[in-house]
Amino acid sequence: MGDRLNWLRAAVLGANDGIVSVAGLLIGVAGASASAGALLTAGVAGISAGAMSMAVGEYVSVSAQSDSERAMLALERRELAQIPDQERDEMALMLEELGVRAETARRAAEEIHENDALSAHAQLELNIDPEATSNPFEAAWASCLAFTLGGLVPMLAVLLAPHAWVVPVVVASVVLALMLTGAVSATLGKAPVPRAVLRNVAGGLVAMAITFGLGRLFGATVG
Repeated sequence: MGDRLNWLRAAVLGANDGIVSVAGLLIGVAGASASAGALLTAGVAGISAGAMSMAVGEYVSVSAQSDSERAMLALERRELAQIPDQERDEMALMLEELGVRAETARRAAEEIHENDALSAHAQLELNIDPEATSNPFEAAWASCLAFTLGGLVPMLAVLLAPHAWVVPVVVASVVLALMLTGAVSATLGKAPVPRAVLRNVAGGLVAMAITFGLGRLFGATVG
């Protein structure tokens, strides 16, 4: 259940990143008084580049985590084979630190070592589930998809809105989308929803205001 919640949070954050990144890009280009064709090109480029960047970054990050998890599990497996008595004593000590009485902890450690010692040591000592190590490919695809779906929100607003109304329509659509992702993120984390929504929306508005201003500035300079 915990792993599923972590994936959901990561997906929400990826979608949030796509919403803000692509909206900021489109607003910045719109600030330079660009044509509809330029906005479309910028949106496609922004979604493509952002999704690939998210996928590669997540793959590299989770691959490093997965390598570390495998290395720690391999070390634990060797220690269990080479120094089983010390590992059993270590398990008893960990159980005592969790509040188990010394005699009970000792008996429990002996029973654990008669069954699945590696799994118990991995979870208590390393905080790793040997049956659910990180998968970099899944993480990469999830991040890529989440960013793409988030980026499609401002992109669709650009495609559907009259050119003269592009900026307000994009801002409105982004605010609604950020309210949703903020609420979902807060609910998953059991945090106050209003505060998360306000923080999410405020951050998005600031990002769009800055990029719009820069677009105006450089558009006027180039023009």
